[in-house]
Amino acid sequence: MSLLGVQHDGSGPLLVWLHGFTQTKSTGHQFRTILAGAYEVLTIDLPGHGENANITASLDDTADLLADALPSDPFILAGYSLGGRVALHMALRHPERLNELVLLSATAGIIDEHERAARVTRDEILATRIESIGTDVFLDEWLAQPLFASLPPDPFERAARSAYPIGLANSLRFAGTGTQDWLGSRLADVKMPTTVVAGANDSKFITEAERLGEYIPHASISVVLGAGHAAHLERPDACASALFGLYPQ
Repeated sequence: MSLLGVQHDGSGPLLVWLHGFTQTKSTGHQFRTILAGAYEVLTIDLPGHGENANITASLDDTADLLADALPSDPFILAGYSLGGRVALHMALRHPERLNELVLLSATAGIIDEHERAARVTRDEILATRIESIGTDVFLDEWLAQPLFASLPPDPFERAARSAYPIGLANSLRFAGTGTQDWLGSRLADVKMPTTVVAGANDSKFITEAERLGEYIPHASISVVLGAGHAAHLERPDACASALFGLYPQ
């Protein structure tokens, strides 16, 4: 089993960008275009998404699959939401591959085991619903959540979302937030420079960012003003500045 289709854009230092749940390597075009002005940006569909919809993998397994699929030279690893959780697991399992870690709207996990089990149950209900109603209806429901209230409608971004219901369902089952162990003190082993970012209107993930900043030794925290959870889609220029210090030309 191996991941398919690493996509390359731009030139410069290697930067790997990991997308969020329901997204693919083709989402965030404006944001990735800004990044490609300063980096060689590599994107890849995570298990359950896009070209890799038929692959099921835990967060740890996904980190190992990425280690096999990505260049052997050290790179900057950046991820959003699901991609951020995968990035944390890769930083713990393959630290020698990373020279920098960048996290957007990420979490160290759910500390309370009962809450974690409840999240697994909710995600299973959601996974079953995706299989029942299909991705078109599901994406309407998913994007209607308060979490994405400030996300502007964009038909190009919508078309770039993953179209495979079984893949998305299995992503929740195998790599959903409830499956993630509470990383807590393990994050002391994340020694590379780390940037943790959240949208200013996303109070839950500002709290999560602050928590990550407490546990990761060399972490700095930044906030994207005027943005919610999907800050890289809502304000790609401001997000690129907060994550990487970049400004579009």
